[in-house]
Amino acid sequence: MKFLDEAKVWVKAGDGGDGVVAFRREKYIEFGGPDGGNGGKGGDVVVRAVDGLNTLIDYRYAQHFKARKGGNGAGQDRTGAGSDDVVLKVPVGTQIIAEDKETVLADLDAPGRQVVIARGGDGGFGNAHFKTSTNRAPRRADRGHPGEERWIWEVNLPCRRLGRAAEDRRLPLHHPASAARRGAAERDRGIRPCRHPRPDRGRA
Repeated sequence: MKFLDEAKVWVKAGDGGDGVVAFRREKYIEFGGPDGGNGGKGGDVVVRAVDGLNTLIDYRYAQHFKARKGGNGAGQDRTGAGSDDVVLKVPVGTQIIAEDKETVLADLDAPGRQVVIARGGDGGFGNAHFKTSTNRAPRRADRGHPGEERWIWEVNLPCRRLGRAAEDRRLPLHHPASAARRGAAERDRGIRPCRHPRPDRGRA
């Protein structure tokens, strides 16, 4: 049995959308003014621990993951659409390590735990953002900010996961350590504990 599973992947978050230069032009409106909208935010790259996976073999063949760019702005003060995030699903117990193989970026030791490993860029401003009392017709629009990109190592430690499961089986059901781990896992999955009301002993 292999007790160390690792994969090196390249991730690139989406760039922000560009702002636009646009002016309001309508009939019978003499001074329309600028109405160029801002660009949308680029998508993030998220690593999430899920149940049902035991290996990182899928990431040995697909090693490059890139989120989409945010939408560009438009006239009538319309902001560009934000892009969806790219989610990398890994087994529970996976550690995310920087390219130097020394800095631990995240430890995904419970189902549902996730980390944003590369943040998408913000959208650029349209010319409506630069309108002032002295500059009422700006012709400036900014480009979107670039998204983060990096190489990371995904290291799966099944021996740690198996050891923790064996330890939980040895502990009594109402042991504080077992109850604490069970409560943490339920909180990560969004499960709230059920609290039964105490019986009213004062009534006959």
